[in-house]
Amino acid sequence: MTQREAAYPVLPMFLDRWSPRAFARKPIGEETLKTVVEAARWAPSSMNYQPWRFVYALNGDAHWEAFLAALVPGNQLWAANASALIFVVSDTILEAYGKRGPSHSHSFDSGAAWMAMALQAHSMGLITHGMTGVDFDAAAKAVNLPEDFRVEAAIALGYQGDATDLPEPLRAREVPSDRRPISKTLFAGAFPG
Repeated sequence: MTQREAAYPVLPMFLDRWSPRAFARKPIGEETLKTVVEAARWAPSSMNYQPWRFVYALNGDAHWEAFLAALVPGNQLWAANASALIFVVSDTILEAYGKRGPSHSHSFDSGAAWMAMALQAHSMGLITHGMTGVDFDAAAKAVNLPEDFRVEAAIALGYQGDATDLPEPLRAREVPSDRRPISKTLFAGAFPG
Protein backbone atom coordinates (compact mmCIF):
# COMPACT_ATOMS: atom_id res chain seq x y z
CA MET A 1 0.00 0.00 0.00
CA THR A 2 2.93 2.36 0.63
CA GLN A 3 3.59 4.46 -2.45
CA ARG A 4 6.57 6.38 -1.14
CA GLU A 5 9.96 4.81 -0.64
CA ALA A 6 12.27 5.40 2.31
CA ALA A 7 16.03 5.56 1.94
CA TYR A 8 16.32 3.32 5.03
CA PRO A 9 13.81 0.88 6.59
CA VAL A 10 11.09 2.63 8.60
CA LEU A 11 7.66 1.58 9.80
CA PRO A 12 5.11 1.73 6.97
CA MET A 13 2.89 4.15 8.93
CA PHE A 14 5.47 6.91 8.37
CA LEU A 15 5.24 6.48 4.62
CA ASP A 16 1.49 5.94 4.49
CA ARG A 17 0.55 8.99 6.58
CA TRP A 18 0.41 12.30 4.74
CA SER A 19 -1.44 15.61 4.97
CA PRO A 20 -4.38 15.76 2.55
CA ARG A 21 -6.49 18.88 2.08
CA ALA A 22 -9.59 17.12 0.73
CA PHE A 23 -11.86 16.54 3.70
CA ALA A 24 -15.29 14.92 3.54
CA ARG A 25 -17.91 17.04 5.28
CA LYS A 26 -18.67 14.39 7.89
CA PRO A 27 -19.01 14.82 11.67
CA ILE A 28 -16.60 13.16 14.04
CA GLY A 29 -17.73 11.69 17.33
CA GLU A 30 -16.35 13.17 20.51
CA GLU A 31 -15.14 9.72 21.63
CA THR A 32 -13.17 9.39 18.38
CA LEU A 33 -11.65 12.83 18.91
CA LYS A 34 -10.74 11.94 22.50
CA THR A 35 -9.05 8.74 21.34
CA VAL A 36 -6.90 10.73 18.90
CA VAL A 37 -5.94 13.20 21.64
CA GLU A 38 -5.29 10.37 24.12
CA ALA A 39 -2.33 9.33 21.95
CA ALA A 40 -0.74 12.72 22.62
CA ARG A 41 -0.80 12.04 26.36
CA TRP A 42 1.73 9.26 25.80
CA ALA A 43 4.21 11.39 23.85
CA PRO A 44 7.59 12.02 25.47
CA SER A 45 8.20 15.38 27.12
CA SER A 46 10.85 17.06 29.23
CA MET A 47 10.43 15.90 32.84
CA ASN A 48 7.06 14.46 31.73
CA TYR A 49 5.62 17.98 32.08
CA GLN A 50 3.41 17.64 28.98
CA PRO A 51 3.22 21.35 28.08
CA TRP A 52 0.77 20.80 25.23
CA ARG A 53 -2.91 21.62 25.24
CA PHE A 54 -5.33 20.94 22.39
CA VAL A 55 -8.24 23.33 22.04
CA TYR A 56 -10.82 22.22 19.49
CA ALA A 57 -13.97 23.20 17.67
CA LEU A 58 -16.22 20.73 15.90
CA ASN A 59 -17.57 21.72 12.50
CA GLY A 60 -20.76 23.64 13.09
CA ASP A 61 -20.43 24.22 16.84
CA ALA A 62 -20.44 27.62 18.56
CA HIS A 63 -16.64 28.05 18.22
CA TRP A 64 -16.22 26.79 14.65
CA GLU A 65 -16.40 30.13 12.82
CA ALA A 66 -13.85 31.79 15.12
CA PHE A 67 -11.43 28.87 14.72
CA LEU A 68 -11.86 28.81 10.93
CA ALA A 69 -11.47 32.60 10.69
CA ALA A 70 -8.13 32.36 12.52
CA LEU A 71 -6.66 30.37 9.60
CA VAL A 72 -5.14 32.23 6.64
CA PRO A 73 -7.63 32.52 3.75
CA GLY A 74 -5.92 29.83 1.65
CA ASN A 75 -6.29 27.29 4.46
CA GLN A 76 -9.87 28.32 5.16
CA LEU A 77 -10.82 27.18 1.63
CA TRP A 78 -10.20 23.52 2.32
CA ALA A 79 -10.24 23.33 6.13
CA ALA A 80 -13.90 24.41 6.16
CA ASN A 81 -14.83 20.78 5.40
CA ALA A 82 -12.80 19.23 8.23
CA SER A 83 -14.65 17.56 11.08
CA ALA A 84 -12.63 19.42 13.71
CA LEU A 85 -10.12 22.21 13.96
CA ILE A 86 -7.59 21.96 16.75
CA PHE A 87 -5.14 24.58 17.98
CA VAL A 88 -1.95 23.18 19.49
CA VAL A 89 -1.07 25.38 22.45
CA SER A 90 2.00 25.04 24.66
CA ASP A 91 2.88 26.22 28.14
CA THR A 92 6.06 28.30 27.85
CA ILE A 93 6.73 28.00 31.59
CA LEU A 94 7.99 24.78 33.18
CA GLU A 95 7.00 24.00 36.76
CA ALA A 96 9.09 21.23 38.27
CA TYR A 97 10.58 20.40 41.65
CA GLY A 98 8.94 23.44 43.21
CA LYS A 99 10.50 25.83 40.70
CA ARG A 100 8.94 27.80 37.87
CA GLY A 101 10.89 29.11 34.87
CA PRO A 102 11.00 29.36 31.09
CA SER A 103 10.65 26.07 29.25
CA HIS A 104 13.23 25.43 26.56
CA SER A 105 11.37 22.42 25.16
CA HIS A 106 7.67 23.40 25.08
CA SER A 107 7.53 23.64 21.27
CA PHE A 108 9.62 20.50 20.78
CA ASP A 109 7.47 18.51 23.22
CA SER A 110 4.23 19.77 21.66
CA GLY A 111 5.49 18.69 18.24
CA ALA A 112 6.03 15.17 19.58
CA ALA A 113 2.45 15.16 20.89
CA TRP A 114 1.11 16.34 17.53
CA MET A 115 2.96 13.51 15.75
CA ALA A 116 1.46 10.97 18.15
CA MET A 117 -1.99 12.36 17.35
CA ALA A 118 -1.35 12.27 13.61
CA LEU A 119 -0.27 8.63 13.70
CA GLN A 120 -3.20 7.63 15.94
CA ALA A 121 -5.64 9.37 13.61
CA HIS A 122 -4.07 7.65 10.61
CA SER A 123 -4.40 4.24 12.29
CA MET A 124 -8.14 4.95 12.70
CA GLY A 125 -8.73 5.85 9.05
CA LEU A 126 -8.78 9.60 9.75
CA ILE A 127 -6.70 12.29 8.12
CA THR A 128 -4.87 15.23 9.67
CA HIS A 129 -3.27 18.31 8.23
CA GLY A 130 -1.07 20.43 10.49
CA MET A 131 -0.53 24.06 9.53
CA THR A 132 1.09 27.27 10.62
CA GLY A 133 -0.87 29.30 8.11
CA VAL A 134 -2.64 30.88 11.05
CA ASP A 135 -3.38 34.40 12.26
CA PHE A 136 -1.87 33.67 15.66
CA ASP A 137 -3.41 36.73 17.35
CA ALA A 138 -6.88 35.70 16.14
CA ALA A 139 -6.22 32.12 17.27
CA ALA A 140 -5.14 33.33 20.71
CA LYS A 141 -8.35 35.32 20.98
CA ALA A 142 -10.49 32.41 19.74
CA VAL A 143 -9.15 30.08 22.43
CA ASN A 144 -8.96 32.72 25.18
CA LEU A 145 -5.23 31.99 25.46
CA PRO A 146 -3.89 32.16 29.04
CA GLU A 147 -0.78 34.18 29.83
CA ASP A 148 2.48 32.24 29.34
CA PHE A 149 0.93 30.00 26.67
CA ARG A 150 1.69 30.08 22.95
CA VAL A 151 -0.32 28.92 19.94
CA GLU A 152 2.02 26.62 18.02
CA ALA A 153 -0.08 25.45 15.07
CA ALA A 154 -3.50 24.36 13.88
CA ILE A 155 -4.65 20.88 12.88
CA ALA A 156 -7.53 19.95 10.62
CA LEU A 157 -8.91 16.51 11.51
CA GLY A 158 -11.51 14.43 9.75
CA TYR A 159 -12.23 11.99 6.97
CA GLN A 160 -10.69 11.78 3.50
CA GLY A 161 -12.69 13.62 0.89
CA ASP A 162 -12.58 13.81 -2.88
CA ALA A 163 -9.77 15.86 -4.42
CA THR A 164 -12.13 17.07 -7.15
CA ASP A 165 -13.96 19.07 -4.46
CA LEU A 166 -10.85 21.18 -3.88
CA PRO A 167 -10.25 24.48 -5.67
CA GLU A 168 -8.43 23.91 -8.97
CA PRO A 169 -4.91 24.96 -7.87
CA LEU A 170 -4.97 22.52 -4.93
CA ARG A 171 -6.14 19.44 -6.84
CA ALA A 172 -2.76 18.71 -8.40
CA ARG A 173 -1.07 18.96 -5.00
CA GLU A 174 -3.41 16.39 -3.40
CA VAL A 175 -0.85 13.57 -3.43
CA PRO A 176 1.69 12.43 -0.85
CA SER A 177 4.98 14.23 -1.36
CA ASP A 178 8.40 12.69 -1.24
CA ARG A 179 10.74 14.01 1.40
CA ARG A 180 14.20 15.43 0.93
CA PRO A 181 17.06 12.96 0.71
CA ILE A 182 18.66 11.90 3.97
CA SER A 183 21.85 13.77 3.02
CA LYS A 184 19.90 17.00 3.62
CA THR A 185 18.75 16.00 7.11
CA LEU A 186 21.49 14.01 8.83
CA PHE A 187 24.90 15.42 9.73
CA ALA A 188 27.65 13.73 11.72
CA GLY A 189 29.10 15.97 14.42
CA ALA A 190 28.14 19.38 13.03
CA PHE A 191 26.64 21.15 10.07
CA PRO A 192 29.02 21.15 7.10
CA GLY A 193 30.97 24.40 6.80
